[in-house]
Amino acid sequence: MSRTRPLIGLTLDSEEGGRYSSFPWYAIRQNYMGAVWAAGGLPVAISHEVDGVTPYLDELDGLVVTGGAFDVDPSLFGATSRHDSVVTKERRTRFEWDVTEGALRRDKPVLGICGGQQLLNVVLGGTLIQHIPDAIADALAHEQPNPRDEAGHTVTVERDTLLHRIVGADELAVNSAHHQAAERVGPDVVIDALAPDGVIEGIEHPGYRFCIGVQWHPEFHISAGDAKLFAAFLAACRG
Repeated sequence: MSRTRPLIGLTLDSEEGGRYSSFPWYAIRQNYMGAVWAAGGLPVAISHEVDGVTPYLDELDGLVVTGGAFDVDPSLFGATSRHDSVVTKERRTRFEWDVTEGALRRDKPVLGICGGQQLLNVVLGGTLIQHIPDAIADALAHEQPNPRDEAGHTVTVERDTLLHRIVGADELAVNSAHHQAAERVGPDVVIDALAPDGVIEGIEHPGYRFCIGVQWHPEFHISAGDAKLFAAFLAACRG
């Protein structure tokens, strides 16, 4: 059956019982789904079933790895210690790792957002800064105090990158909600955006049809570049 809209899988956050339900539950902000729909995709939430990775990828045209209030286990990028601030969600990370690796293996477009960019960087062979305030002198407030639907700082978009060609700008205003970031990038990974304090804000891999991670949250459409990023992702998903 042909589809007029590419089917886009978005990963979910998960929480143990409490608040919304006394039993474990999934969650995703509406604007993740809305941004995919506005760009011409058909968004679908994908649950953390590791056995479901192959069936999901058989159906999906593209993958968005979302953010969340948790961190990639430092052992996955070879760290021998763990910062006190690190919080992990083992089942979510295992699923996101496998579905991201599988999508790349099939050369399906992947967009990593915030924690999704960090996961993507590790899958591609990179490492992470475990806590920016302890690692970067005079760091910006990457966990911005103002609302997430407002800009927190700017990023410089590197020329001669796919991201630059997509957004058509040397600088973007972005929101910021993270305490970790890419440290070392993997083989052939290109850094395409940097914060004024030198923190890596965007990565891409030219060896794949579409493989981009951004540290900010473009689903909020803070700038025109954010909508262009989703549009380019959906264009790649159409093949």
